[in-house]
Amino acid sequence: MSLNLEQYVSEFSAQNINGEHLLQLDGSKLKALGMTSSQDRAIVKKKLKEMKASLEKARKAQEKMEKQREKLRKKEQEQLQRKLKKTDKSSSEATEGANEQ
Repeated sequence: MSLNLEQYVSEFSAQNINGEHLLQLDGSKLKALGMTSSQDRAIVKKKLKEMKASLEKARKAQEKMEKQREKLRKKEQEQLQRKLKKTDKSSSEATEGANEQ
């Protein structure tokens, strides 16, 4: 509707075309859905291409964030392990010192 193509809404609805299905449509499938105007198909295909690019960009950003979180989690885990080793070492040195006395 935002593309001023309201005339196709009923057929798309009747064919249960949702967002996921919409992204899979190409020129021949649009034509089969009753979109006979090549100009209308071109508008929809251009918008679909923009949407796919936007989704891909968002997916890559999400993956980047997940990698950064994982890297931070590993770093925190390593720091915790270092602290535990220091604590264990200090504890065992204190025990050895007490045993010597």
